[in-house]
Amino acid sequence: MQKASLKKALIAGLALAASAGLGYAAGASSVPGLSTLNPAALSYVLPENVNWQPAAGLTGTDAAVLYGDPAKPGFYIQLNRFHPGNFSHPHYHANDRYIMVLSGTWWVSTTAKFDPENNTVPMKPGTFVTHTGREVHYDGARAEDKEDTVVMIFGNGPGSRIECEGPKAETGPGPCADAKASVH
Repeated sequence: MQKASLKKALIAGLALAASAGLGYAAGASSVPGLSTLNPAALSYVLPENVNWQPAAGLTGTDAAVLYGDPAKPGFYIQLNRFHPGNFSHPHYHANDRYIMVLSGTWWVSTTAKFDPENNTVPMKPGTFVTHTGREVHYDGARAEDKEDTVVMIFGNGPGSRIECEGPKAETGPGPCADAKASVH
């Protein structure tokens, strides 16, 4: 994808994220309803109609694809919703991913040592994060936050997650081995 189109998509996504907290002016007599919009000109998904599904390989996390297919080449937009106390484990992605924190506090780490209580840094709503491709990290929501954390992910697929630990962990040289070697 060319940088200009990615920039346009990111700007559109940021505008969407910024407007998410504004709500709808439903019931105002001078404001037309959504049904007056031409479906050939635009499509939309209301928050209550987001198709949340359990996120593959992430306990306590839901995902909803808004655009594209993260499993295939091409641009995609996905929402991840971390329930309190749930984190991914150290991993990396082949391609850069761009993330906007929409709600809750998203806790992130850039180490291969999995210790969410001591090694994660909070990212508040409105924060924009770039996960650089082939760099190890993990993220999620701490239990004490008491609310779900929702992030919007923009990426160029395939958006696979390469694990650094567990039965599907990367073996041999690579980003996981490099990150583990740098842990003190």
